[in-house]
Amino acid sequence: MQKLLLTLSTAAALSFTVLAFADGGNVHRVNGSIHIQAGQDAGDLHAVNGSVDVADSAHAQSISTVNGDIELGKQASAESVKTVNGDVELEDGARVAKNAQSVNGAISLGKGADVAGSAGNVNGRITLVAAHVGGGIRTVAGDIDIGADSRVEGGILVDEPHGHSSESRAPRVVIGPRAVVDGTLEFRREVELFVSRSAKVGTIKGATAKTFDGDKP
Repeated sequence: MQKLLLTLSTAAALSFTVLAFADGGNVHRVNGSIHIQAGQDAGDLHAVNGSVDVADSAHAQSISTVNGDIELGKQASAESVKTVNGDVELEDGARVAKNAQSVNGAISLGKGADVAGSAGNVNGRITLVAAHVGGGIRTVAGDIDIGADSRVEGGILVDEPHGHSSESRAPRVVIGPRAVVDGTLEFRREVELFVSRSAKVGTIKGATAKTFDGDKP
């Protein structure tokens, strides 16, 4: 049976943090964050108002929250991660077997991090640091920084905004030194696109790339 340590906050909101220990069990919270300790295993982790933190070398199945961040520590892993209002962060060597998604939040992948499926959001910066995404990158209004030595398969799509989500500022897309983007880079709205001379990219649709030397444009 799953052991849960509940820590009562002194705040008037009476928020909780759940520490889930290794037995593969599921954790569901409405108000409060979920923390999986280093090296532990867990099942599905679902929160409504709270963040989900999977510490170094720990593993979880499906992770989701509505209002909160999701963080995978170094060498941690999960089947999938999804948040509506919050950031997704994969530290060095962390792995997601399927998709990493946010609606309103940044997505960042540290050195050696891997998302086997797609990484996408509507609003928020997407950053790769010598990382890998296997199923493409998608956004509407977010900047994209494919850092040096990163690899993306499945291309990049910056979709057109719809309704009230329209943004006047053009997203900035940077493909860094020695980065590889396999597949089509499709831009359905105006963007600023910068591609390192040492990067390798597929067909570009809807934008004109500006090449640059050095680490950054």
